[in-house]
Amino acid sequence: MSSTTTIAIAKLQRLIGTPKCPVLVDVRTEEDFAADPRLIPGSARRPHAGVEAWSGALSGRQAVVICQQGRKLSQGVAAWLRHLGIPADVLEGGFAAWAQAGLPAVPAARLPAPDARGRSVWVTRARPKIDRIACPWLIRRFIDPGAVFLFVAPAEVEAVAERFGAAPFDTEGVFWSHRGELCTFDVMLDEFALGTEPLRRLARIVRGADTARLDLAPEAAGLLAASLGLSRMHADDLEQLDAGLGLYDAFYRWCRDATDETHNWPGRKGAAP
Repeated sequence: MSSTTTIAIAKLQRLIGTPKCPVLVDVRTEEDFAADPRLIPGSARRPHAGVEAWSGALSGRQAVVICQQGRKLSQGVAAWLRHLGIPADVLEGGFAAWAQAGLPAVPAARLPAPDARGRSVWVTRARPKIDRIACPWLIRRFIDPGAVFLFVAPAEVEAVAERFGAAPFDTEGVFWSHRGELCTFDVMLDEFALGTEPLRRLARIVRGADTARLDLAPEAAGLLAASLGLSRMHADDLEQLDAGLGLYDAFYRWCRDATDETHNWPGRKGAAP
């Protein structure tokens, strides 16, 4: 049974991928991390001994602290965070229990090198429509909540990537891009080991909308229409990205929780209006 300062794996699993997910802090020792260099989706590595130095970035947020087994390191760090005024829980059983449950874990080797502030930086073509909004949504919700996205002229993507230490995506000739019939969103699911059924379902919708194969999923036409509408509403790419995050939040929650639900009017004969 969970205590008031711990969180169960099942509960955290439901929060990951949603805007309400706490900040996830991995404080495993270097030895434990080297034995399994993967991360719970959305988590970031922090040294347990430096909690006072990095805790400022968590101000105003809730945190879940993860160590190998949910014992002394995460208990101590969480206690320090609470002392500093930051609500913090410990993941029950730690990373070991998460891995034993067979839940998704992101290979650290696939993560771009962080900038000086610990953020991943990505660059792609300006005027995004579908894949270039879907991929940032996936990264913000499952890889790096603080990720930075740069939208530039198509001809300058690779040069900007080199000069500014950014990972280029959804442009020709780079690692994070279309492969055969797969779009960049599919590729990221594979490379980041995030192939859960809800995300695979969303990937089919994204691929259908992004590659003009609306037969892949009935919902693809709706995503295409909404995406093109957003691109007409917002001249600023970052404003469009912010609006698009909510759109993909809704599609993801449908893929995860509501695919069997239907709607009809009137719902029940004789029901109150």
